[in-house]
Amino acid sequence: MNRWQHVSLVVSSALAHRRAVALMRCWGLVSLLSIASCASGSNPGTIASNNEGRITVGTTQKPRTLDPADAYELRSIALIRNLSDRLYTYDPGSTVLKPQLATALPTVSTDGLTYTIPIRQGVVFHDGTAFNAAAMAFSLQRFIQNKGKPSSLLSDRIATITATGTYELTITLKKPFAALASVLAFPGTCAVSPTAYKIGKNLFEANTFVGTGPYELKEYGTDRVKLTAFDRYWGAKPLNRGVNVQIFNNNSANLYNSFRTGAVDVAFQALEPDQVKSLEEGAKAGKWQSIAIDGSVTSYLILNVLQQPLDNPSVRQALAALVDRPTINERVLYGQGNPLYSILPSTFSVSQPGFKTTYGDGNISKAKQLLTQAGFSPQNPAKIQIWYPSGSTNRRLTAGFLRAYAKQKLGGILDIEPNTIESASFFKYASKNIYPATLQDWYPDFLDPDNFVQPFLECPKGSVKTGCQEGSSQSQGSFYYSDRMNQLITAQGKEADPTKRKQIYADIQTLILQDVPLIPLWQTKDFVFAKKGMSGIAIDPLQNLLYSTIKK
Repeated sequence: MNRWQHVSLVVSSALAHRRAVALMRCWGLVSLLSIASCASGSNPGTIASNNEGRITVGTTQKPRTLDPADAYELRSIALIRNLSDRLYTYDPGSTVLKPQLATALPTVSTDGLTYTIPIRQGVVFHDGTAFNAAAMAFSLQRFIQNKGKPSSLLSDRIATITATGTYELTITLKKPFAALASVLAFPGTCAVSPTAYKIGKNLFEANTFVGTGPYELKEYGTDRVKLTAFDRYWGAKPLNRGVNVQIFNNNSANLYNSFRTGAVDVAFQALEPDQVKSLEEGAKAGKWQSIAIDGSVTSYLILNVLQQPLDNPSVRQALAALVDRPTINERVLYGQGNPLYSILPSTFSVSQPGFKTTYGDGNISKAKQLLTQAGFSPQNPAKIQIWYPSGSTNRRLTAGFLRAYAKQKLGGILDIEPNTIESASFFKYASKNIYPATLQDWYPDFLDPDNFVQPFLECPKGSVKTGCQEGSSQSQGSFYYSDRMNQLITAQGKEADPTKRKQIYADIQTLILQDVPLIPLWQTKDFVFAKKGMSGIAIDPLQNLLYSTIKK
């Protein structure tokens, strides 16, 4: 099961973005923005705000685990991000990597297989253990060897991890991978204390955290988490004394009401679109502040190239012409997203809006032409089922919109049938060649175009005739196979030259326009709501609210 499956199982259908999710999410630039107010009062069951410099953050996202070697859902990653440090991170307002526990970007060998990383000195863990290259090697080896949910991010790529000096780390790869440094910014690859953790399959510490970050974990309960500023932190000290995280377990109505009544200082993830709309109106009236930030979580319509009538490229192209993104954004998302015209979010410079220039939005004449060309008519309509996981409001409304839009605009030549199934079964059967088409969200693991292309399109085993028999496109449900696409994905993974890599991504996007194994729909916006008197609200590119910059 991939991260998009885990996230979609647990994250509310709201566009609290993310992470884009966007979790998007997410993707995305870190946006550091000032917003406003002090807390007042508290509801029963909530952690009261006080005048001692602590911040209360409200969320619906209950973490499954705090062990970075097993955390793959946004709700867990969000806390780990604030408790930890990684080798690399991002500055506010930028998707450019910068060193954190490393002191410089890696030195890479000419064959692209060996990465040498200088390690920061003068860092200690929350339990007082000294941090060095051996501790970092332990943390990354544990991430791989404990075989948690995200372990393949490194295990598929890394051959060895060695402390080649007290403050020097050397990583060797199984094959060249240009995005390695971006993966090392994933929160789960953070440093953890060798004194507090063990290496071994499934040896996880779900309810504690001992890292090097700006906060220590003081309390971890079912509905609340308490973080306190770490007084021995090596970097910039938090602008608050600590954070109380109030968890409204998957109940966006309680989060919405608690923010409106002043029980929490900041509300982030995950509110329903109508709740976001209401809070935005309140912000316009001066009651509180609302910040909308472009995220990196993306949504797609995945098309199964093995099932009729979608085995015909003309039918897939007709669907691409039919989709009206601006109307979906207005009617389904309440304007809380951005139309997406590429497999890559627009926050990447290599993203090209090819679906807009090639197919347009609601291009009814082109859709009719392509369907007629494929042999369909009002008397013999193309029939397509679109499946989505239950509990996803946005995807339910999108499927319904596409059905009504096709019926209204195409004169009976296309019949779309929405279908839903509970989330666990939806993802279980996606790779079984059961669904003709599916609506899916994607929450990236790391900020590189590779993480939007390879997970959907790579297929090492298959053929054009049989479709993908083993690979990413099979697991995501399109079963798309293309020798040329496989070659391009391999090439971009190896290429370190940004100019050459940009051309490879241009070729990938052109091939998608021709074959249409998926149709991009939207990328999310992140929404944060905060009281007056607050400042320093920041969201990183992976949809995480940064606690250390928040100040009353």
